Amino acid sequence: MYFQEASQKLNKDIAPHIAAERDYFTNGKANEEELKSVFHNVMIINPSIEVYLLDTKGNILTYYAPNKVIKLKTVPLAPIKEFIKDKREKFILGADPKKIDGEKAFSAAEVYEDSTPRGYIYVILGGEEYEQASQLVFGSYMLRLGVRSMTITLIAAALISLIALTFITRNIRKIIAVIRRFKEGDLEARIKVKGKSELSEFAESFNDMADTIVKNIGEIKTMDNLRRELVANVSHDLRTPLATIQGYIETIMMKSDTLSEEEKKNYMQIIFSSTERLRNLVEELFELSKLEAKESKPTPEPFPITELIQDIQQKNLVIAKQKNLELALDFPYNLPLVYADISMMERVLQNLIDNAFKFTPEGGTVTIGLVRQKDDIQVSISDTGQGIKKEDIPHIFDRYQKAERIYRNDNVGLGLGLAIVKKILEVHNIEIDVQSLIGEGTIFSFSVPVFKIKSPVLQEPVHS
Repeated sequence: MYFQEASQKLNKDIAPHIAAERDYFTNGKANEEELKSVFHNVMIINPSIEVYLLDTKGNILTYYAPNKVIKLKTVPLAPIKEFIKDKREKFILGADPKKIDGEKAFSAAEVYEDSTPRGYIYVILGGEEYEQASQLVFGSYMLRLGVRSMTITLIAAALISLIALTFITRNIRKIIAVIRRFKEGDLEARIKVKGKSELSEFAESFNDMADTIVKNIGEIKTMDNLRRELVANVSHDLRTPLATIQGYIETIMMKSDTLSEEEKKNYMQIIFSSTERLRNLVEELFELSKLEAKESKPTPEPFPITELIQDIQQKNLVIAKQKNLELALDFPYNLPLVYADISMMERVLQNLIDNAFKFTPEGGTVTIGLVRQKDDIQVSISDTGQGIKKEDIPHIFDRYQKAERIYRNDNVGLGLGLAIVKKILEVHNIEIDVQSLIGEGTIFSFSVPVFKIKSPVLQEPVHS
């Protein structure tokens, strides 16, 4: 359309020039001789145009066109009249006589005989042969343009791909180099993350993995050191009763004839106490190992905690009397049932009482208290013992640190009782709190959930 508009603008006056050249009508009829001469000259000068002579109704009287094949006998005059009226300034398409529905750019002018309009000169700009030639040239041009564009596109794509591949492989090489360094023992090696991409996500994942590995290695080293300390402490505690047992058995064997019955009885009592100490140590280690391996799981049930505490008090009154200690109770008797594993709770209370007995001097008091809270009952074991240093409180439940602390204080036993307490409460999702002042005593406290009556809908107890 752009080409046709430009062609019409450039050749708008060709029809008026042809119309003004000769007289094409004589006595109202087309002058064949004049027309042949004009058409011959037009064919020589510009073979790309087609010239038609129309009457006042648009009927084609005669024409010059290659192959002399037309499909229209009449050309619509409306575009022609509009073209002439606008003084050939407006872009208008007219009918193409060689095509039934075709339209072409044209030039047109009225033809007169003695000032009387007889018809029109109708010039098609760029005839059929010209159009075919232009389409062929245009097709060839588009083909060349397409090949050229495709070549440029392929080259550009190849260059971009090469640059991208170089960039990616360079980053991959860097990542591989960092991984190799980490593999060879450089635990501080990390991949520098830039931007957001799949490689950056991979780098972040590797860095997180490396941090986790380094953390785990540190924890393993710490655990290994602590295990060595535990083995040393266990060995010490095992050697002491074993040496005692062995020494007294050898004495009995060597002096059985000279020892009195009272001495033999005393020696046997010492051997029995040492054996009991060994048994307790082995049981504690076994129970703690089961809890740490999560082999011991609680079986919660409702039970009256006041009765459990009274039973524990009765069992420990003799020991308290032997140590010259008072074992007191402090709680109301109208408390509701609690929901927990009763045997595990008994072990927790017993271990805390044993711990209080161990660090409370003669004449002191150990108190078991219960306080009702909203959905829990708070249990506390307090003593008037020597207290715990503030910096030692975070470590008293650790099996390794505790062992070292007890050993330094020259107290009997490894001190695994508190570690067992901590593990039992953890499997119940219960936290234990410790408050202590040097020279005044220590309070251990934790909360046990209250048992709630079964709902008509729910078939199992609900507890906080």
